[in-house]
Amino acid sequence: MARTAIMIVGVLALLVGLLWIGQGLGFVRWPASSFMIDMRPWAMRGGALALVGLALIWFARKRRGDDRRPGLRPHRR
Repeated sequence: MARTAIMIVGVLALLVGLLWIGQGLGFVRWPASSFMIDMRPWAMRGGALALVGLALIWFARKRRGDDRRPGLRPHRR
């Protein structure tokens, strides 16, 4: 369960970070009334958030726990 939660948070952080980068650089002009459009500091914050999201995704994929994939079970003799 924790692995799934970390993965969801990581994907959301990555997507929001990419949106912030796009808005901060002026590529994404949605919503039109956003205070973040063409504001470079938001592009930097978005980059940091996207990196955090990638790190969480990586961590969730490496983590072994209650969400273990069937192929990773140890063999019994």
